[in-house]
Amino acid sequence: MDLAAVAAIERLKYRYLRALDTKSWTELSDTLTPDATAVYGEHLSFESRDAFLGFLENTLGTRRVTEHHCSHPEIEIGPDGTTATGVWLLADTIMVPEDGMMMRGSAHYFDRYILGDDGNWRICHTGYERNWETVTFLSDLPNFRLTTNRRAMLTNQPRAS
Repeated sequence: MDLAAVAAIERLKYRYLRALDTKSWTELSDTLTPDATAVYGEHLSFESRDAFLGFLENTLGTRRVTEHHCSHPEIEIGPDGTTATGVWLLADTIMVPEDGMMMRGSAHYFDRYILGDDGNWRICHTGYERNWETVTFLSDLPNFRLTTNRRAMLTNQPRAS
């Protein structure tokens, strides 16, 4: 097994998650091939990186506070050394403060990767199947307070010239 390739794919997935949670759309784009596909559950399917990123930016934007954790990677490098597959356990939390709700869930990601001509691994397909999901209304948690929201603070600051 090519342990260096496995480690590079693990870093790629972690970078994908960090870029997703920090809403770093350009960096997230670089983790995907231009023709990357994505399937989330039974209802969301995307046939290109641009379509997928457009959906994420529009849906998550700065209104949602997200936290994605992946663990338990099962990465298999293909026989030619330039393709790979991965299965990951996902635990995620999504808060929508203005709607007063928080969603938590678990899923398994099923990814495919390709080694680019530049020597970097990228995701060419990603998607997950939910194990469970819950929705909590923040009004049901009388002591709940969102004391910091980095994304909202950055959005409300004037841009540097």
